[in-house]
Amino acid sequence: MPQLTIMPSGKTVDIAEGMSLLAAITAADETIKCEGNAKCGICHVFVHEGRKGISKIQREENERLDTIVGVGSKSRLACQVQILGTEDIKVELLGFGSGL
Repeated sequence: MPQLTIMPSGKTVDIAEGMSLLAAITAADETIKCEGNAKCGICHVFVHEGRKGISKIQREENERLDTIVGVGSKSRLACQVQILGTEDIKVELLGFGSGL
């Protein structure tokens, strides 16, 4: 079963196909607040490894990312990402996880 590694804490959790990235992060006991609709941008993460193991970016998510400062080529909104279950994934929380 593929695993999700969350930085900077280094926590890992098993992930399954169809699970959202937000749900996987929450399952690892990381604090991440999000309404789940790509409107808030709070769940902005960097996907460092395993980008082929997640869903492709959709128009609504891409438009929201265009409004967020600090976005890069690895940026995704955790609430919009579905796990494909094909490979391990490594993400970085950007200052709002782990009680920051």
